[in-house]
Amino acid sequence: MITPPLKTYRAVLVGTGGIGEAHVRAIEDSQGRVQLVAASDIDEVRGRTFGARLHIPAIFTDYAEMLRATCPDLVIVATPPGQHTTMSIAAMEAGASVLCEKPLCGSLAEFDAIEAAERRTGRTTTCVFQMRFASSTAHLRRLADAGQLGRPLVAVCNTLWFRDPAYYASPWRGTWAELGGPTMSLGIHAMDHLLHLLGDWSEVRAVAATLDRPIEVEDVSMAIVTFANRAVASIVNSALSPRQETSIRLDYQKATIELTHLYSYTRENWRLTLAPGAQDEGLLQAWQTFPPDVGSTHTAQLRALVDDMDANRRPLTSGAEARRTLEFLTAIYKSAFTGAIVHAGSILPDDPFYHAINGQKPRTLPA
Repeated sequence: MITPPLKTYRAVLVGTGGIGEAHVRAIEDSQGRVQLVAASDIDEVRGRTFGARLHIPAIFTDYAEMLRATCPDLVIVATPPGQHTTMSIAAMEAGASVLCEKPLCGSLAEFDAIEAAERRTGRTTTCVFQMRFASSTAHLRRLADAGQLGRPLVAVCNTLWFRDPAYYASPWRGTWAELGGPTMSLGIHAMDHLLHLLGDWSEVRAVAATLDRPIEVEDVSMAIVTFANRAVASIVNSALSPRQETSIRLDYQKATIELTHLYSYTRENWRLTLAPGAQDEGLLQAWQTFPPDVGSTHTAQLRALVDDMDANRRPLTSGAEARRTLEFLTAIYKSAFTGAIVHAGSILPDDPFYHAINGQKPRTLPA
């Protein structure tokens, strides 16, 4: 029996800023499964410089024109966050699937508009959450799902990064046009990773403040979370931390699992500590039997997306999984603004926080 050749997917990139290059490199690593046929940027000089450096066949300054001219299978959205929703919907209406940088959109209302467009067009929009796609994370989930670690009890999730004034030089950074501060723009990756590992959350209480940057959004937030499985977690998101670190610590009944890195990780970034007095050689051996190492990269997520497109199935970080993370971030902001404990499923269309991540409120964070 002759196996039919695998399809090559035609992709376009919108937005040629720094993160755009990571997507180009991921396409180059796709072993020919994805072909980048064009890119667009409203800044013609920047777009053409980017295209010449990375050998992109065509550069556009008009997004709609690029969609009409190229008829892509996949649109990669890497623009400022405020444009993500309209661009994702336009791409699906043009017949393409979408891989969109985080944050996917600015509200649950916008997310539900994306989902409506998915149903209307039969296409999907997937959020870039590459932290989920490392082989070491899949290994941990298998052990946890098999009960080898016992129940999860306590977790710590910290995104302690540093962003200086130069970072906020872009006119949209540090404003609600960015859809939030380090909660939405930095810590979103680690928090999504935490939810991927621990599952559904049930309630959150949070604080946020603007302590040291001349911006209208927060530069630090903290949250206490209870999960549906009764585990509890603390979360810190900071743009103020000179010694930068991203970390997740998971205390199960039988062991502590720790991941420490900055922007990406491999299996070398993990550590297991057995519970005091435990002599569980089976668990230790199972932990050390890692699969071939795949890091938490854009390449890993793109390869998974290609597999999903081949199989005509919904990608992991679209639909309900992506909405759960967005709802969680919205709950952090609502709790920080109102001082209330926010429960999963409680932010409905009659809630102002359903329509805007900050509840359409003026800036009231502590200065």
